[in-house]
Amino acid sequence: MTSWYNETLHAHWGQRFSVDKIIFEEKTEHFDLMIFENRQFGRVMALDGAIQTTEADEFVYHEMLTHVPLFAHGNAKKVLIVGGGDGGILREVCKHPVNNATMVEIDPAVIELSKQYFPKHSNGAFNDPRLKLVIQDAAVFMAEDKELYDVIIVDSTDPEGPAAVLFSEEFYKNCFNRLAPGGILVNQNGVPFLQPVELTTTYKRLSGIFKDVSFYTAAVPTYAGGLMTLGWASNNPELRNIPLATLQQRFANSQIQTNYYTPACHQASFALPAFILRLMNKSI
Repeated sequence: MTSWYNETLHAHWGQRFSVDKIIFEEKTEHFDLMIFENRQFGRVMALDGAIQTTEADEFVYHEMLTHVPLFAHGNAKKVLIVGGGDGGILREVCKHPVNNATMVEIDPAVIELSKQYFPKHSNGAFNDPRLKLVIQDAAVFMAEDKELYDVIIVDSTDPEGPAAVLFSEEFYKNCFNRLAPGGILVNQNGVPFLQPVELTTTYKRLSGIFKDVSFYTAAVPTYAGGLMTLGWASNNPELRNIPLATLQQRFANSQIQTNYYTPACHQASFALPAFILRLMNKSI
């Protein structure tokens, strides 16, 4: 008889995965974590009833959350990753000629389990000499840190439990203070069709701090419910509108191989559907 994992992220709608084999199951200090095999998506990681990542489609989220801000910036040398314990964002960041990448993760167990059970996510990036790994509450780190970063990538869970503070106005203000001139902040911002409050709250809070705030989208199969939105904030509106020819040249020069990201997808991802624009109180 087939065993099933039922995601409980949404109260009135959900998805389920067949569990071919349970690889790991444990309640850590911060999360109720489970790793299992599914014949469609390979290994799957779930935290507190919500699917976090799978072997089959992780590239969509990690590539778009990383390459869009880095190619838009064009010359990022210092990158800060908030969360991202599975190593996927770090892997993509390390494909760029950055000088250093600082990663702040609250739970070392997520990192160690990801290295063991999802080695392709990081693909050796945790051994990159440019990495500075900090095990700390990111909200505390951002309040105390004095460094300036060209790009800040917030790869967090949804705004519940330990991750709730990463969506607060105070945290966003601290991110603003940690960005170098011309810097960009991006963050995970849920699926707005099912999580509209997450988007409207983020937009309101960021708009009171940054001059240019918007969202861009990516289609991640396991983050079901429609397009996923990724938050975007900077003080330079031009960074959100880099010409396609410039993106193509930067991408070609990088020689980075991708499975989802392309310069055309980059540019098109900022074209938002009407219902998302309405959530932002934008005219159509």
